[in-house]
Amino acid sequence: MPQTTPSGLLVIDKPQGVTSFDAVAAVRGALHIKKVGHAGTLDPMATGALVIAFGHATRLLNAIVAHDKTYEATIRLGLRTTTDDAEGEVLVDDEVRSRWLELSSQLTEGDHSEGPSSLPASSWQQLLTRTIAANFTGDIEQIPNTFSAIRINGQRAYDLAREGKDVELKPRPVTISEFTVLAIRSGFVTGKQSDEALQERGMVSVLDVDVRVSCSSGTYIRALARDLGDKLGVGGYLTRLRRTRVGNFALPDDTSGLLSPDAVSETQTHTITAHTEQKTFTNREGETITRNKCVLDTPEGLDGAGRCAWLIGRSLTMEQAARSAMPALDITPEEAAELRFGRRIERTIHEPAAAIVPQTHDVVAIIERANGHQAKPITVFPSRKLAYSET
Repeated sequence: MPQTTPSGLLVIDKPQGVTSFDAVAAVRGALHIKKVGHAGTLDPMATGALVIAFGHATRLLNAIVAHDKTYEATIRLGLRTTTDDAEGEVLVDDEVRSRWLELSSQLTEGDHSEGPSSLPASSWQQLLTRTIAANFTGDIEQIPNTFSAIRINGQRAYDLAREGKDVELKPRPVTISEFTVLAIRSGFVTGKQSDEALQERGMVSVLDVDVRVSCSSGTYIRALARDLGDKLGVGGYLTRLRRTRVGNFALPDDTSGLLSPDAVSETQTHTITAHTEQKTFTNREGETITRNKCVLDTPEGLDGAGRCAWLIGRSLTMEQAARSAMPALDITPEEAAELRFGRRIERTIHEPAAAIVPQTHDVVAIIERANGHQAKPITVFPSRKLAYSET
């Protein structure tokens, strides 16, 4: 007898050093389900909230991708890199010292200063807050990073950049609802490596600025770091990036304050942490390859079936996922039957919504406005009783 295919959603706290696809592969392997996907890529350097859906819940991912997001990051001012983050090569600007002196002079009303370390963090915070408010909040135009996944004539921008080709990307509209400076640390680095820790002495003066950003989908935090550094004239790049929230899905350390306590509690219940392990294998050419893999943190002592059951037990159900992903409309069993036949129902809606029978927790369809008094299905889900496994 065929078994029902589970459908649901997990919030994975992605570790540093693995790709979003690695996290998807870890969930796919643990659940033994082919249909698994994620809502919004995180670079290998980044950590944090990665929403992963499985089964029929993957049909909800397009709605979740469009949600706004919150990040906490560290921007290093005083240097640039080829990729605008700590993965790239450092670009040292010989003029940056004089530009630091100019900024310091502005803050001290003309008195000379040796750079960021010679002034209190509060002085820099005032300058940064003013600069951000004037240039990087609200609706802005942003040029994505050269090393990005955007396609240009069918090719990824980062592939073209790695081949040494010129990459020209057009500005895109994004919305920054919050860009808050949380902390500032001044110090020195040698400028030889992008991930250097701050030192009390060195060749290059830098400021490490911790920020929290809430923004629309499609915003590049690396580009914000780059553009803030360019606006100040000293350069900037990202040394740390953590996504703490995707729409209604938040990690325990999210401090955005944008979700209700109940919503935060629910999504945190379904968060799975993970870690990075190295995997060594021999490829077809006989070469020994070592790479990182994502390993989900499940209770010790569980066999494969036990791990699968534990993960499904921690996941949001199809109904919970749908209600968190988009507006929901409670419908009757009779309306459910009409929708599953592809027919319209007499409901007035103004945006796509999940049609759900609350008595049976049955997610029937994603519907949209047909006319002033009717809604029509654009995606229909099988009945819970008929959701058989795909082999």
